[in-house]
Amino acid sequence: MGEQRMPAAMGLSHVAIRTRDILESIRFYTEVLGLREAFRMHREDGSLATVYMYFAPGQYLELFSGGTREGTEGKDVIGFCHICVMTKDIHRSYEAVKAAGGPVDREIQRGKSQCWMFWTHDPDGTQIEVMEMPPESLQAQADARLGTGA
Repeated sequence: MGEQRMPAAMGLSHVAIRTRDILESIRFYTEVLGLREAFRMHREDGSLATVYMYFAPGQYLELFSGGTREGTEGKDVIGFCHICVMTKDIHRSYEAVKAAGGPVDREIQRGKSQCWMFWTHDPDGTQIEVMEMPPESLQAQADARLGTGA
């Protein structure tokens, strides 16, 4: 019998985060990181269940309400680590986050892959890397080599 394989993935559709206070999370992602709210979904009782935040066509951050239990942190924890948000201007993004009252956990620095980055976090402590991918970065070189043209 022939081998059945899943077709190549088209991209990353969304990352989902359960929040302690979904309205505060919406405020952070809109006012601090500049995302736009795409749509909301409610429970049968009318309470807010899920909000999709728009990154780009087909790319979203999904926020769930109702989080009550604290997670574990640390570099040795298996599983989810952080979200990375792409920008075309790291300095402008950095200043915008600061101006909006967003926390800056790590200042602008150049990473091993030659990308520029700084770090912030959302109201629930989710780590967020904001990254500019210059042409000399390993990611930009991989995009060119693999044919994405990004």
